[in-house]
Amino acid sequence: MESLHSRIRLLWIAQGAITAIVLGVILAAVDRWLTDVPTAVMAGVVGLALVLGIVYAVRLYQVWQFELQPDALYLERGVVTFVETAVPFVRVQHVDTQFGPIERALGLSSVVVYTAGTRNADVRIPGLTPDRARDLQDTLRELAVESEADDAV
Repeated sequence: MESLHSRIRLLWIAQGAITAIVLGVILAAVDRWLTDVPTAVMAGVVGLALVLGIVYAVRLYQVWQFELQPDALYLERGVVTFVETAVPFVRVQHVDTQFGPIERALGLSSVVVYTAGTRNADVRIPGLTPDRARDLQDTLRELAVESEADDAV
């Protein structure tokens, strides 16, 4: 199984920090307009949210893996709810590579695999280097074309 690039942890930690900051702003607004919340309590809640965000990001990095198997793309991910996904190549409609602004700053990109169907019709693999993302995109496209003759069921 292949893991994600270690820099993805920085992105996930930053997302957790932003969540903690937003929580702090909400608590400050509640303190100002509704009740008198002690500053120590607000700082403790924000600090706890920050620590939980960091622990979540590190654990998510540890469990997020993917693999190209003979007939499908296989993914394992999740902290609270662990998810295993198998995407048969015959179901692949198209494959995109995405580079968000923060991902570009970290030298990362994502591969999005769109599948036939309406519910959960796409699978995203974050935290790849741009070269690895392009290679994976090309490989998935080739495997999807090769499997077109197979039965999708």
